[in-house]
Amino acid sequence: MVVAGELVLVSPIVELVDAERSLVAEYAGLRNKERDARIKRELEEPRLSPSPYDIAWVAMVPLRGFPQAPCFPQCVEWILQNQEDNGSWGIRELDLSTSKCTLLSTLACVIALKKWNVGPQHIARGLHFIGTNFSIVMDEQITAPIGFNITFTGMISLAIGMGLEFPGRQTDVDAVLHNRELELKRYDVDKSYGRESYIAYVAEGLGNLLDWNEVMKFQQKNGSLFNSPSTTAAALIYYYDDKAQQYLNLLVTKFGSAVPTVFPLNIYCQLSMVDSLEKIGISRHFSSEIMSILDRILDELSHMSEASTFHNSLQGYSDDTGSLLELYKASRVSVSKDETILENIEDWSGNLLAEKLCPDVVHRVPIFGEVDYALQFPFYATMERLHHRRNIEHFDVTGYQMLKTSYLPCSVKKDHLALATEDFTFSQGVYLDELLDLESWVKENRLDQLKFARQIQTYGSLTASASIFPPELSDARIFWAKNCVLLTISDDLFDVGGSKEELENLVALVETWDEHHELQFYSERVKILFCAIYATVNQIGEMASIVQNRDVREHLIEQWIRTLRCMMTEAEWGRTKYVPTTDEYIGNAHVSYGLAPIVFPSLYFVGQELLESAEKDQEYNELFRLMSTCGRLLNDLQGLERENSQGKLNSISLLVLHSGGSMSVEAAKKEVEDSIASCRRELIRLVLREGTVVPKPCKELFLRMYQVNHLFYSNTDGFSSPTEMLREVNAVIYEPLKLQTKYPSIAVKSAQ
Repeated sequence: MVVAGELVLVSPIVELVDAERSLVAEYAGLRNKERDARIKRELEEPRLSPSPYDIAWVAMVPLRGFPQAPCFPQCVEWILQNQEDNGSWGIRELDLSTSKCTLLSTLACVIALKKWNVGPQHIARGLHFIGTNFSIVMDEQITAPIGFNITFTGMISLAIGMGLEFPGRQTDVDAVLHNRELELKRYDVDKSYGRESYIAYVAEGLGNLLDWNEVMKFQQKNGSLFNSPSTTAAALIYYYDDKAQQYLNLLVTKFGSAVPTVFPLNIYCQLSMVDSLEKIGISRHFSSEIMSILDRILDELSHMSEASTFHNSLQGYSDDTGSLLELYKASRVSVSKDETILENIEDWSGNLLAEKLCPDVVHRVPIFGEVDYALQFPFYATMERLHHRRNIEHFDVTGYQMLKTSYLPCSVKKDHLALATEDFTFSQGVYLDELLDLESWVKENRLDQLKFARQIQTYGSLTASASIFPPELSDARIFWAKNCVLLTISDDLFDVGGSKEELENLVALVETWDEHHELQFYSERVKILFCAIYATVNQIGEMASIVQNRDVREHLIEQWIRTLRCMMTEAEWGRTKYVPTTDEYIGNAHVSYGLAPIVFPSLYFVGQELLESAEKDQEYNELFRLMSTCGRLLNDLQGLERENSQGKLNSISLLVLHSGGSMSVEAAKKEVEDSIASCRRELIRLVLREGTVVPKPCKELFLRMYQVNHLFYSNTDGFSSPTEMLREVNAVIYEPLKLQTKYPSIAVKSAQ
């Protein structure tokens, strides 16, 4: 090949290496396509794992008119073919051999075989397993499925009635049955709807003790009871019903003998997968499938506005922490001050979740880590890539859920983790390259010579990478980071580094723009800063104009002019000791805060057409105002002490000053915090609103910038500290993922 006029010989070894790399890349691409196809298939039609417990109950249903024969012999055959070597029946994908779920399933399968007098050796091995592990039943530290104390003990009574004998101490069996009696007496006192639905849900554990006419009141349109094959099968055993029979016929036709623990469950499984893909940062690869799912689902939260409603539901009565957590997270997306429904849900669900984390609570829920994280960090309080990293590192590959028994709502969790790990690792390489380019750009433009200014290249790259994370959106990140550097230097010039003449000179240069050569540079540092602004904005304008197919350069220049003029106004206020009104301060300060030159250019590079009419629309301006007001007020809260020592005014000190002494600093801080919450709600409302002139990906950038400010200023002035945010920098850009998973090979493959 020829390089710069010279002939360069390529050795056969190099060609061989290149060929091998090409083959590896081709194989990896094929493997990735197969993985993505599996995830898409699972999204469209979730594959539910077989439930030995429910299969056993379906196997117990007698043939109509022939009570000595099973209605579903294929389920009996499944039990005979799927016993584990240790004598148990369970979900093979899960290591739950010593769990209450496995004991429950094993006992149900033993009873089913005994009912039809088949598999005596299977029965013996199953009983031996139960007897060996019977102590688990009494261990309250081991998580139990819903209704275990009723279903398991009910089947013990049923087994004893069949003549089955449990190896082990009779006193243990008697103790379990005694606990059942105590629990049933406790339920007899409660007459709530939640109690009635709970008892009906675990009806197979009560059998003839129930009035099945009352139980059948919970029958659904598809003929099932709670979409539960085991409960529905019990109904057919104790109370024949044509619709229940049709439901089980459909179930066995669809799944064969591999009956799941709940059906239909498509909506829950699909939403669970969407949530999983979102939380680990790979949902963009399946956007069309996800939109199709979400279009079919409507949110119904109004009936859950009061805690009593949740307690009175099946989920509340059975202490379903997962449902409670999802309800709490949904309630945090409040978009109006008057949304009392969401506020009520947030209040009572947050309190209930907090109770579950108390040290004196014996039953620490398995997902307490996620509960703790949700309580500490609402969705607006962290940057996306940090959220993704945490979720990837704590990803549960099995991801099993628990109702009356364990089940897998998703069979491709390993594919989720592999794709997320690969995506995050690849992105980190891109982010690091961009940071190195940013450092070179700073030196090329001599910005590192401006000693009065903070050097925030790392933070600029962090905020860009954590907010605009897809690796393909490199231009949006690069220009975000560059403008972040330029705005910070400009802010430092106006705040501490520049003379009155220098500030006026910089503003005049930006106002004249292409005619700036008609003016003199007052100082070398003004020249360095202006030339960097001029060259960068022109480059962005040229590239964005091509992408948007219209001239956008003037709009970008106008943002710089407007921002620097407002900075100049603040400098004049300080110099002349002018005290603005609070409204006057906010009207100027939300612009001088300097987010427009950072966010607006990046809007052109997120893959959306942004029309000129949208830029002139009230929605566009309101998104900017709300985002910038939040940022300025967050900054004011953390910068109050510093600015007071410098004799500067901000929103808090102005509130105190204009109150005439009637308002304390703490009261002023509270008012500012309320203003932030109000602006945040309105910002979220605008971002979530459909059918608006500003494209959604563009609107989301305004929210991402809010999240950046919330994180940087939640506890201190993280932006001004050279070390405060280093952990976040390392997490997003430098440090490899540390997976807490049983499948470490996933990380190795990704790194390779």
